Amino acid sequence: MTRNRKPCLKRLITTAMVAAGTLAFGQQVQRSVIDTKRNALEHANIWINDVHEGVTDSRGQFYFSSSTSVCKIRVSHTGLLELTREVSLDTVNAPLQVILQDPRNLEEVVVTAGRKPESISTIPSSISILTTKEIEAQSQISTNIASVLGNTVPGLGVSVGKGTNSGQTLRGRAVLVLIDGIPQSTPLMNGSRDIRSIDPSVIERVEVIKGATSIYGNGSAGGIINYITKKNDHNAPLMGGSTTIRGTVNPFHSRETEGYRLSQTLYGRTNKFSYTASGAVDYTGLQRDGDGLPLGQTDGLSNNNQYNAFLKLGYDLNEDASLSLVYNFFNSLQRARYISQTGKYLETPTIGVRGKDPGANTGTRYNHNAMLTYAQHALFGQTSLHASIFYNTFRSMNRYVEKANSWYGPGQSQINSSKIGFRTDFNTPFHVGAITGEATYGLDLLNDVTYQDLTDGRVFVPKMDMFNYAPFVQLTVNLLESLIFKGGIRYEDATVKIKNFSTLPTGPGTEGSVAVEGGTIPYKGTTFNAGLRYNKYAYLNPFVSFSQGFTINELGRIVRTANDSDLKNIQTDPIVTNNYEVGFSSRISVVNLSAAYFISTSKLGVNLRADERGYFFPERSPERIQGYEIALDARLSAEWNLGGTYSYVDGKATQDDDTKVYLAGSRIMPPKATAYLQFMPTSTFDFQLSWVHTGSRNRFEPNDKGGYLANEGPVKPIDLLNFNAGFKINRQWSLGVAVANLLNTDYFTAYSQFDARDVNYVKGEGANMSLNINYKF
Repeated sequence: MTRNRKPCLKRLITTAMVAAGTLAFGQQVQRSVIDTKRNALEHANIWINDVHEGVTDSRGQFYFSSSTSVCKIRVSHTGLLELTREVSLDTVNAPLQVILQDPRNLEEVVVTAGRKPESISTIPSSISILTTKEIEAQSQISTNIASVLGNTVPGLGVSVGKGTNSGQTLRGRAVLVLIDGIPQSTPLMNGSRDIRSIDPSVIERVEVIKGATSIYGNGSAGGIINYITKKNDHNAPLMGGSTTIRGTVNPFHSRETEGYRLSQTLYGRTNKFSYTASGAVDYTGLQRDGDGLPLGQTDGLSNNNQYNAFLKLGYDLNEDASLSLVYNFFNSLQRARYISQTGKYLETPTIGVRGKDPGANTGTRYNHNAMLTYAQHALFGQTSLHASIFYNTFRSMNRYVEKANSWYGPGQSQINSSKIGFRTDFNTPFHVGAITGEATYGLDLLNDVTYQDLTDGRVFVPKMDMFNYAPFVQLTVNLLESLIFKGGIRYEDATVKIKNFSTLPTGPGTEGSVAVEGGTIPYKGTTFNAGLRYNKYAYLNPFVSFSQGFTINELGRIVRTANDSDLKNIQTDPIVTNNYEVGFSSRISVVNLSAAYFISTSKLGVNLRADERGYFFPERSPERIQGYEIALDARLSAEWNLGGTYSYVDGKATQDDDTKVYLAGSRIMPPKATAYLQFMPTSTFDFQLSWVHTGSRNRFEPNDKGGYLANEGPVKPIDLLNFNAGFKINRQWSLGVAVANLLNTDYFTAYSQFDARDVNYVKGEGANMSLNINYKF
């Protein structure tokens, strides 16, 4: 930005963010500082002689003019300590250098919470971030991203150890999974395969926003998991890359348990063009429990083949505008050599025995994601623009059953979903007197077509064709020194079209089938969010917030069980979730502590209940969920780090007669605790022990026969210990070794316990050792 009040001397300030935690206005001849260790810091406020002249642009630059030889320059940025200094311009022959110190070491920047980069310390909500380093370390233990998240993120249920993530909720509610903002979840008909939708090798970071949020619309009642894929390196050579080879085996019962993995990444840059390409092949051998018995195969991961292909292309149109194209393909299918021998719940486990399943291979047959993004800085004034068009198509295959409660005879169902969307975000900084802030606003468009059919051609859930448009605006205002207000509003207008259909017969011929007249179901709603965060002091950084989420959830389950011939008479109201939260973060010396307490309510939720036959039906009733989370870590010395988390959540639904009943295990996870101890004796060695504890939950009484309804079984505590270590041979070669379930604990998973069905009463995997060889060039 340039101002020409008088003939004067024009000067340049450039800004940069240093990964070590210092934000700097660096003396640079280059027009941008954008590599991974010095990223441009935009929207830093600049005062010249006590007059607010504007903010830095996306390249961290700001031009100013002065007719005097001495200027007083004041620089501020949310979450950092303000700095004022006098500068003699006649002695300056390069861009000015100013350093803003940050005693809280706020190096984490989040893009998911507000759809733009912002410091985690300015956001009034609970956020968990997994960095590249943490993902790489956890991936040595398991390349199942559901396990990586379940073992590290407070409030998220532990992995169920299967190809699905059924029961792995976030704070007791469904979570919206995104890849670079592209929705992976299918809230119209939840197939519970959205968390395992990408290979961890192409993920740069994972951002988990907890609690209801309207930022991304439909499906985010419990929060958001956004997989941020690897970005192109602007300072990359013409070609660089990395290769990883991995082998796995059960060290105690090795027969048929061997697995392997190969991943290759290439990246580079030439002039204005940049690229990253990656491919991964991952095979899981036979999984055995602590006693060496093959695990039950129902929706399992034994003999599972996983493939992932990733491509990201970037092109700089000019200094202010760029294009990027991202594509990712994911496939994960179980090619089982064993079938399940059904056990008896609470008595004997379901195990695997040699055999061939008559159905098609289960898992995610394909998940294609493509997105084209245009970014324009300084579109007009200080306003920036990000606009994206995306496409997602997804198909998952459920297990084959000889007999089902939902239809007559044998069958195998698959969920199909295709989404086309457009997303545009504008960001405009502003100041009113001494108050500064910014507005993010735009429009989301989404067309989601989802249905569920059987492989023999029968239609289980008819095509649900949803079109949704949602304008929104989010404000960030610096009310007082270090007091930040964030608030926004989003309007949802969605229509779902369903053609005439008939529910599947539950007996011979057309017995039990209902002919339903189709139509259009309108959904409209306005959601709000507001929060305050005070981040002046490192030892106490509190926040309070209220946020709402809008979800058209499990519509497919409602229409497929219709007992009315008119769609208008079927209760299909959306779920509007209210999330109230208070929390803080604190840094005292070498200790970091954060905690949050939340309450989540909805006047009309969806709780899947089961009857005595094991038939699931959606129950619409008011719900209240509450809980708390605590996380602590400490750097005891240059060699030793330790930390841990604890999360607790529980909830109830209010029935028609005003009685309150606990929500089932598919919604509410038992209390979870994690801990780690890390030892780094040298810069080349790294050892870590990690512990995952799943507590007990026993909220339901058995029936007269001593059995439990599905999802109401009691859960006993589980303790697992994992180990991983890394060794850097040189700049190019490194080794990693890990053992999941180090003590070879024999246990039943939390899912197999609360599910309370014979076929799913399956033990967890015993010890699994891996050796990783990595080469970078």
